[in-house]
Amino acid sequence: MGDATQTPRGGGGSGWTHPTSGKDEALTLVASELCREHRLDELAERVEVRWNPRMRTAAGRAFTKIWRIELNPRLQSLPEGQRERELRSTFLHELAHLFATARSPGRRIAPHGDEWRAACADLGIPGEDRCHDLGFEPRRHAKKYAYTCPACDAVIERVRRLRRRVACYACCRKFAKGCFDARFQLVESRIG
Repeated sequence: MGDATQTPRGGGGSGWTHPTSGKDEALTLVASELCREHRLDELAERVEVRWNPRMRTAAGRAFTKIWRIELNPRLQSLPEGQRERELRSTFLHELAHLFATARSPGRRIAPHGDEWRAACADLGIPGEDRCHDLGFEPRRHAKKYAYTCPACDAVIERVRRLRRRVACYACCRKFAKGCFDARFQLVESRIG
């Protein structure tokens, strides 16, 4: 793929058709080709693009130690025109992080600093923003457990049950010099 502004095609249909989890062979190939075009041959051999269904609010992430890009499958559920634009932009944004790191071996660089901005320009997305606001809402879980301090009646609600003994932090600080004190151990009750 000679032009980073083209839309990569995966699968067989038009536009972006990709798996919803695991390695995306088509995007990995595109990333490798872009790396080679910019003389980053070592990165080209190691780069990998994956879909991560556990991502909730971020559109994508770049892991510079393992040369991996992870994308949020929710990008695929955006309206058609926005989907291709956001997917392309997110893919290139994350690839720019890998470019910037590969071009600066042994140096610590700012995540969205000058090196990253230069890589964005090289990939055809000059002036790229450091984040996108796609409105991906985090999952909300109902809180099932309430824990009450027997001394001050403070209540802490949680989604998951505590697996060990826990005491009220405020009371332990105030009356036990910050150390655990069983007098302030939280009492569990079930909500709903």
